[in-house]
Amino acid sequence: MDSENRRGRARDFLLGGLVGASAAIATARRRREVARRRRERRLHPPGLAAFERAPCFQEILEQEEAEDRAAARTS
Repeated sequence: MDSENRRGRARDFLLGGLVGASAAIATARRRREVARRRRERRLHPPGLAAFERAPCFQEILEQEEAEDRAAARTS
């Protein structure tokens, strides 16, 4: 009886360890994926933010500011 009880506890311990290890691996994998998505979002912002960071848009803003300054001087 004691041997049977000990065997059951050992089996429970091993199964618990296996479940815990698989949960730890899944968590690590998920955290790496989340970190990768954050990095991608920072490097390549979605939507209008991506356009506003583009060099061509910055040039357009500079040209419009220069035109506004020139128009203000002539007025």
